Parts: sequence; structure tokens; C-alpha cells
Amino acid sequence: MPKIEENKTVTLLSHDLFLGVDGGGTKTHAVILSAKREIVSEGFSGPSNPLRVGIETAAKNIRSAVVAACDKISKSPSDIVCASLGLAGVRRSDLREQIRLRVRQMLGVKMVTVVTDAEIALYGTTLGKPGLVIISGTGSICFGKDERGNTATAGGWGPIAGDEGGGVSIAKQGLQAIAKSLDGRGRDTRLKDVAAEYFRASTPEDLIIAIYSPQMDNRKLAGFAKFVIETAKEDDEIAVEILSIAGFELGLAAYAVIKKLDMKDNEVPIGTVGSIFKAGQLLT
Repeated sequence: MPKIEENKTVTLLSHDLFLGVDGGGTKTHAVILSAKREIVSEGFSGPSNPLRVGIETAAKNIRSAVVAACDKISKSPSDIVCASLGLAGVRRSDLREQIRLRVRQMLGVKMVTVVTDAEIALYGTTLGKPGLVIISGTGSICFGKDERGNTATAGGWGPIAGDEGGGVSIAKQGLQAIAKSLDGRGRDTRLKDVAAEYFRASTPEDLIIAIYSPQMDNRKLAGFAKFVIETAKEDDEIAVEILSIAGFELGLAAYAVIKKLDMKDNEVPIGTVGSIFKAGQLLT
């Protein structure tokens, strides 16, 4: 829940509702809690990373997820007392404020707090104590906090400059391996047929048409990472190598944060969040 201003008293009533939102590059998850901190409803919608989809679309998707959750319990967003939003792509304070004001206007909720998705993920991992969290979903980022409250970040540079170890990066490496295989520049891989089916290409050679279609976006592209993982579990050599590289990159991000916070000599709890970690030991 958001911090209450100092010396400001807020009386909680038994029927008060609270909102938590986790928004990323693929989906938005809204959870409504009672005054007893019990989850009473949840809703989902599309991406709400304002850097990727813009402030207006991000705010609309947040509203859609919240309305979906409210409808299940016959409530209105205006019945919510306060809201905490953890979003990807809001490192800049001015961007956080813009999305905060737009969401507050759309929902009719007076108390709205916006932080990065990495911050809420870290709190969920350590409950406010020192530690690190590595997020790997559509993109990737590592965020940490030391015992003095200092924070540091590595990764989160987006699909053009970074996001190594994230879904888009894994999918791109899979497609690059397929291209090399089809050209005779690389080893054979079962990813060819898997990709043709996923992207609905008539043949592996027709993938170039599918992946450069106007309908292709990071959400669709990142979804292919799931099938790279499945193919790796079937011992495809190329897919296994791609996930090993992804794991190395995620570990490198964690080490960078540990160095920044001078925690090399400490025992540091590290949490993992995101769909890519379903790969398990394949990331090692």
C-alpha cells in the first residue's frame, strides 16, 4: 500500500478496498484486497509499460484490468481507497507522475502511488529487507537494496539496447539460430518447425514473412521464448545453448548490482520473478 503522509491519519473501514497493480510489457495484473488484506478479486489486461505503449494506452489497460476485477465483486473503481502500481518502464520520476495522474483521473481513486515493477518484486522477495530480485519476463532487470536503503539496478534497457535473458532476447536468438540453420551457416535445430507453427508460417523459410508482418510486436515475439524453453527440455542443442547464455546474462546483472551495493562479502538473498524462470536448471 502507498505511504501515508506524515501526521495524516487514515481510518480504515471494514468495507474499504485496496488495489495493487503489476504492469509489464506483456500484461497487466490487478488485485483488489479487503481491509483485512485478503484478496477478493483480480483482473487482467494488456501491457502497461508506458515506454512501450505510451501513457494513454498504459493507463487504459490498467483501467481495464481494474474494472474487470471490480466487476467480479459488483464494485466500482471509485470504491477503492488507495492504489499501488508497480510498472515496467517508469524509472523516470516525471513519467511516474504522468501515469499516476492519468490513472487517478481514470479510476477516480484519490491515493495512487506508482513505483517500478522491480521495486514491488523486491519487496515481495525480501519484505523490505536487503537483497536482490531478478526479473525475466518480456524483458529483464535486476534490482537490489542494501542494509542502508541504497538501491541499484542493472539491465532494463529494453529490447534494442539490452534485456538480455528476457523473453524477447531469447526469442530473437532462437530466430537468429533458425536463419543460420536454413542458410547453412549454422547447425540444425528443431526450432525451425516449432517457430513455423508458432508464427503460423507455411514453412520455416516463410518465417521471414511472419516475423516482419505489421502485426508483430514484442508481446507476440516474447511468447516464442516459451517454446524455446520447451524445445530445450527436449534436448535440442541450440535451444539449450540459448538458455544457458540467458542464465549467464541474468547472473551477470545480479553480480553487477551486488558490486554496486558493495555486498560481495555478504550473504545476499536473491529472488527470481518472471515466466523465463520456468526454464529452471536450463538457465545454469
